[in-house]
Amino acid sequence: MSEKAPILIVEDEVKIAELLRDYCTEAGFETKMIHNGREAQEWLENNEPRMILLDLMLPEVDGISICRDFRRQSNNPIIMITAKVEEIDRLIGLELGADDYICKPFSPREVVARIKSVFRRTDTMEHNSKGKLTLNEKSYQILYEDQKVDLTAVEFKLFQVMYQHPGQIFSRDQLMSKAYSDDRIVTDRTVDSHIKKLRKKLTALSIDEEIIHSVYGVGYRFQKPH
Repeated sequence: MSEKAPILIVEDEVKIAELLRDYCTEAGFETKMIHNGREAQEWLENNEPRMILLDLMLPEVDGISICRDFRRQSNNPIIMITAKVEEIDRLIGLELGADDYICKPFSPREVVARIKSVFRRTDTMEHNSKGKLTLNEKSYQILYEDQKVDLTAVEFKLFQVMYQHPGQIFSRDQLMSKAYSDDRIVTDRTVDSHIKKLRKKLTALSIDEEIIHSVYGVGYRFQKPH
C-alpha cells in the first residue's frame, strides 16, 4: 500500500473530523474525510485507504458494519472511535479485526501517536511476512509476499488444517471432518474437487513449487515453500 494512499476519516461530527484531518496533515499524512456511513461504504467499494479512523455511530450505516465489510477486502489498519469507554470491550468482543480503539474525548496528538504506533506494528508484520506464506483467518485469504488469494470458507479450513501441520498426511475423512462441523456426509470426490480448486487458486501466488502434495491411497499433505 502506497504511503500516498489517504487515511480515511469517517466521522459525522464535522469539527472533530476536521481536527483529525488537520493533525494528520501536520504529521505528513494524506487524508480523506467522509461524514456518512453509507457514503463511506460506497467510497470503499472502489478505493483502498492506507488506514481508517472509524467512528462507531454514523448516519445510515454504523461503524461496525463498515469495519466488517472493509476487513473482508483489506488488511489495512482500522482504528475505531467511540464516545463510550464501555463500548470498547464490546467492540473487542465482536472480533471485528480493528487494530486499535480510541474513546472520545481524545487528544488529537494522542490519535496521531496511535496512528504512528499502528503503522509501525503493521509495517513490521508485513516486513516479517516477506517470502513467507501466511493466513488471514478474518478474510479467508492466503498471503505470499505481496500477493493474496481469496478462498471460500471450506477451502480455507481445508488448507488451514494442513498448513498448521506441515508434512503431516491427512486422510480425506480427517480433512472434511475439520472443514465441515455439521457432520454432513461428504464423498472422497468432493474432497478432491475442493483440493483441485484450491490448487488452482494457489497458482495466483506465483509459488515456484507444489505445496499441496497428493499421497496415493491416503490423502494430502502441505509442504512449506522454500
